[in-house]
Amino acid sequence: MIATDKETDVEVLNSEYGKNVIKLLRIRRDGKKHCIKEVEVCVHIRLDSVNEYLHGDNSAVIPTDTMKNIVLALAKCKGIQIIEQFALDICNHLISSYCHVVYVKAYVQEVPWRRLEKNGIPHVHSFICVPEGIRFCEAEQCQNGCPLVISGIKELKLKKTTQSGFQGFHRDKYTTIPDRTDRVLSAELFCKWSYGVCQDIDFDCVWDTVHECVLEAFSGPPDCGEYSPCHQKTINNIQMLILARVPQIQEIEVTLNNIYYDVIDLEKFGLTNDKEVRELLKY
Repeated sequence: MIATDKETDVEVLNSEYGKNVIKLLRIRRDGKKHCIKEVEVCVHIRLDSVNEYLHGDNSAVIPTDTMKNIVLALAKCKGIQIIEQFALDICNHLISSYCHVVYVKAYVQEVPWRRLEKNGIPHVHSFICVPEGIRFCEAEQCQNGCPLVISGIKELKLKKTTQSGFQGFHRDKYTTIPDRTDRVLSAELFCKWSYGVCQDIDFDCVWDTVHECVLEAFSGPPDCGEYSPCHQKTINNIQMLILARVPQIQEIEVTLNNIYYDVIDLEKFGLTNDKEVRELLKY
């Protein structure tokens, strides 16, 4: 990205570049028992000069193929037990190995594999992909700076069939939707959070706690649920519960993308529909 001014030279505002969509599977073998991590990695860096942009001088440019091979080598040498630590390993390697790299950002997301079980007995080497949300993280590091870590959950689909409504909202001539006191609340969640200091954090424990808080705040008590007057209140309930239970989290962002179902009129077929059959209208 560049900016120009008639009285000044051209200024490069953003010279960040990198390698996206590095997909890999890391298998850790402990005798017959195997553990796996399948991840997708994106790595971006910024150099201390912009000669490649202004003069076509590539002498300082680290090829994106090199970045990809570094990620693969780190997966072999250091393993991938926690994706946040793997992202930090990538940042640290690039910052410490190349003195002309002034900024690194590593994004890692994990494929949600879970070990298969039969009659409570875990399988030693077989897994199933479970749609309980995708775990992701992003680490950033500057030369002589402390690393920053963001963790998150995305593509987590949630639904409850009652204890949700939307009424009392502002109306004008463009408003067509009616008040609803009993609706299906269905949404796809995106949630990310940042840490104040990235020392002595159990990233696995934090992620599990956040995931648990999301489910609890969305659904309410298992025997009766909790009424949701709007998406915004449900989002706030999720965020407040997470902040109360995880003091290491400094800032959090939650989005609920509405998945809307409407009750279908079945009278033309001679059938009654007591809100049992609904059509997916918007996703």
